[in-house]
Formats: sequence, structure tokens, C-alpha cells
Amino acid sequence: MLDLTYESPKPKVIAGAKHDWELVIGMEVHAQVASNAKLFSGASTRFGAEPNSNVAFVDAAMPGMLPVINEFCVEQAVRTGLGLKAQINLWSAFDRKNYFYPDLPQGYQISQLYHPLVGEGEILVDMEPGIARLVRIERIHMEQDAGKSIHDMDPAMSFVDLNRTGVCLMEIVSRPDIRGPEEAAAYVTKLRQILRYLGTCDGNMQNGNLRADVNVSICRPGQYEKYMETQDFAHLGTRCEIKNMNSMRFIQMAIDYEARRQIAIVEAGGEVVQETRLYDPDKNETRSMRSKEEAHDYRYFPDPDLLPLEIEQEWVDEIAANLPELPDAKKARFVLEFGLSEYDASVLTADLANAGYFEQVAAGAGDGKLAANWVINELFGRLKKEDHSIEDSPVSPAQLAAIVRLIKSDAISGKIAKDLFEIVYTESGDPEEIVEARGMKQVTDTGAIEQAVDEIIAANPAQVEKAQANPKLAGWFVGQVMKATGGKANPKAVNEIVTAKLGL
Repeated sequence: MLDLTYESPKPKVIAGAKHDWELVIGMEVHAQVASNAKLFSGASTRFGAEPNSNVAFVDAAMPGMLPVINEFCVEQAVRTGLGLKAQINLWSAFDRKNYFYPDLPQGYQISQLYHPLVGEGEILVDMEPGIARLVRIERIHMEQDAGKSIHDMDPAMSFVDLNRTGVCLMEIVSRPDIRGPEEAAAYVTKLRQILRYLGTCDGNMQNGNLRADVNVSICRPGQYEKYMETQDFAHLGTRCEIKNMNSMRFIQMAIDYEARRQIAIVEAGGEVVQETRLYDPDKNETRSMRSKEEAHDYRYFPDPDLLPLEIEQEWVDEIAANLPELPDAKKARFVLEFGLSEYDASVLTADLANAGYFEQVAAGAGDGKLAANWVINELFGRLKKEDHSIEDSPVSPAQLAAIVRLIKSDAISGKIAKDLFEIVYTESGDPEEIVEARGMKQVTDTGAIEQAVDEIIAANPAQVEKAQANPKLAGWFVGQVMKATGGKANPKAVNEIVTAKLGL
């Protein structure tokens, strides 16, 4: 395990206010289950299909059509709960959440209010190397997604696309344990990472497969501690919900704006109204969408078309036994197995594909630390510069491992290795064959290096006197030798010979 320090929340203090205020934030993250079929029908979930082409009779609410639960969606929700160290409820039930909207054909959404599939869990949110924050998960329930209303295709009409209708969502609800915009973004980032490791949601925020509703309130210093002691929400300020956030940067900007808005209202003698708001990134402001509904406004009742969901503990145990290695465990292993710093391990495990690539390089190179250095600094740096992902890398793990092996065996120097990396990145090819064919091998023959040192010393007597008076200037001779040998001389051997020849 990593040696982590679990910090108490560091509340965001808003500058420019008359009084000190702290933020309290809870998140409701809607994660689309990675499944080929919808929650209660066999219709496809493929993104980008022609409008209204992925719609079964059940999704369109045709008369007499009954929902049939998708077992795989249930399994994915259980996997998610286990990955978040949550309680799996062997008995759960579906409810109808009643409200009217054009892209909700049934006039209700099938959800789980009273008896969710997954109970309390937790997430460790990495704030900086060695520092983590614990955010409690209240529940995870399964529900149907709604369709999509389109208002910008015609000046006089709106259109409806029902392709998303009935797609399975996991609503992951946190406790109000998040205390600032940066922590909120870090929480969503960590949750997204875990979901992608589990394979239960692809986390694609651009496609709407991961969306966050952010509940923001303000309180005076000391009030949050009273809430934690009593779990009484009366100690916290009135919250407002910002709907459908799909960008880490926008989440932070929206929270910051909303906190300042609420502070201005309270300090002017007003009261914050509990409501649902939308964030406008162009204007960097939130605006009212509707008054905040409560459970009774939706007239929840048990869905009469679905029996309670009962699962076996043996099935849950089988799912648990087949969970993949999750980010925190993988990061800890990289630190222990390869001797990496926690920062480097965090970079390498941030994405599952990146972690897999590194492990292949490390295995082929026989040196985890050197492999990590080349993967992070050379490969990731180049891919980021060209806006490519690891899947687009023109350098395979085997090729990069070969480059690292050549460095480790002193066949090439670090400088030559960078030239070799550029050749492999742009032209491909076998690194060892390239080194042989292009004469890039490092000069390790001390006789040849000594001859080059003698020639440079003989040609620069004034510089010799300066170096003997100030040994730091010996580096000039090292540079000249490297230049004379085209960067192929072994730097360590050059240093040793120059030092000996100058009598330093």
C-alpha cells in the first residue's frame, strides 16, 4: 500500500466577500452503462446512429409493451459498486418517477428511489502526491436515460431523438463531502478513471456518457463540522443544483460562479432559493432552470410492471473475484515493483491503456524506472504535443523497450537514444537494426576516446590552464570530445579520462 495521508477537507474560501464562507458540494454523476443493449429492451445503444433508429417498442412506449430487465446492465452496476467498495443490496426495486417532457415517451422514468441496487461506498480522491481525500458514496441506482430534444434545427419547431431513451444509467450520488471546485473536478476525474478500469462506463463526457449534476451551497466556518457530527443538513446552506455538466473545467468555473452568487445574495440580506440551474460557459454564469423538485413532486411509486430485483450473493462474489486491478492498487504496485515515485506512478496509471503500454515496455526493457522515464517524458510528451492518444502511438511497446535496452547496455548514449527515438517515431523500424545500419553505436573503446581527449588538450593549452585552476571548466573538454565523436563517445568514460588527463 502507498503511504497516504488522509487530510480533513480544506474548504474553498471565497475572496472578496464581507465574511468568511466555505463551500459544500455534493455530486450526482450519471454514468452510461457500457452495454450493447438498453436497460429494458434489446435496442442498440450505439452512439451516432441515425435519429430514432435505435428505438424498440418498449422505448417508444407503445401500448401493451412491457420492460424486460437486461441482466448485463445489472452486472455492470454491481461491478461498479464493488469497485467503489460499496454495499451490494441483494434485494432492490424499481420505481416510476413521473414527469412530462417531450423526449420521455412513457411520461415517467423507471428509476430506483427507495431501494437502490448499491448502497454506501467510498472514493479516495488524489489531491497531490501522498495526499488523498475520502469522499463517501451514498448510493448507486439504475435508471433509464431520456431522449434528446433538439431546438436549433428549425426556428419554429423542436425535434426529438429517442435513441438515448431507455439507455441504462448508473446515478452515483456522493455525500456533501467535497469542499472546493478543484476537489470536485478531482473527484469526477477519479470516478471516471475507476469506471474505465472496471469497463462499466467509457467515461466519454463529450458524447454525454458521463454527466455530473453539482449541488452547491455555502456555510459559515464551523457549520460543516456540526453537520459531520450530527448529519443534520440544517447546519448547511440552501443548495442549488447545476445540471448536466460534462467538462472538468466547466465544473470548476460553474461552482466558483455559483458560490459567489449565493454569497452576494446572503450578504445583501436575501435568501438563496433551492432550485435547478444551468451553466452557460459563454457567459460564465449559472441561470435558473426550474424550482427544485422534491420526491413527492415526482409522485414516485413502485413500478407495477417489474418485480423486485433479487440477486444471489454467490453471483456477487463471482463478479468480485473477477474484478480487474484498480487504479490505487496498480499505482501502489508500480511504486513497489518498479521503484517509481508516486507522481510517476500516478501519471502512468491515470489511463488504463497508458498503464498497459508502460508494463509492456518495462517487461521488455528489464528496467522499470528507465522505462517510465522514456514513456512519460519522451513518448507521452510527443503524443501530447501532437494531440494523439497512446492507441495512436507510432512507437510500439516492443520498439521503445528495445531503445531502453540499448541505453541500459551502453550500446547508445542518451543523446543518441533521442535521435534513435525520432527515427523510430517518424520512420518506424527495428531500433537495434537502425543502430547497426546507421553506425549509431556508442564508442566505448577507451583508446579511441583517449586519443580524442589528447588532441583537444594539445590544441587548447590556455583552456587547460583555466580548467586546472577551476575544475568546473573541465566540462568544456567533455563537450568538445562528444562533439568530435559525433556524440557517440561514452560520456562516463570521457569524464573519467578528461579528469585524469588534466590531473584534477
